[in-house]
Amino acid sequence: MVATLLIGIVALIHAYITWLEMAAWTTPRGRRTFGTTPEFAAASKVLAANQGLYNGFLAAGLVWALIAGIQDAGWQMAVFVLACVAVAGLYGAATVSRRILYVQTVPAALALAALLARI
Repeated sequence: MVATLLIGIVALIHAYITWLEMAAWTTPRGRRTFGTTPEFAAASKVLAANQGLYNGFLAAGLVWALIAGIQDAGWQMAVFVLACVAVAGLYGAATVSRRILYVQTVPAALALAALLARI
């Protein structure tokens, strides 16, 4: 139950990041979230959309795992995607912003721990 809830939260976080990067990158909200200028946001819009697509795949993988059932076929998918999220978050925290550690890595690590503990 806890693992299912945490996996759902991580999926929602990544769905939101997908929206920010693909649809809201150049908006005031997107620029404020990522700390970009209007000029940088306009110049990097396509790159951000590509990044957003990858975040969408992570969200989709977690939703797929939940639909398949984390006690059944979805367990391996959930472990794999949560590990990918955690590693991507570590890389992002090391190269872009420490905030990514708290927004992405910590929730994924908690969900993965709950999943592995089967709680």
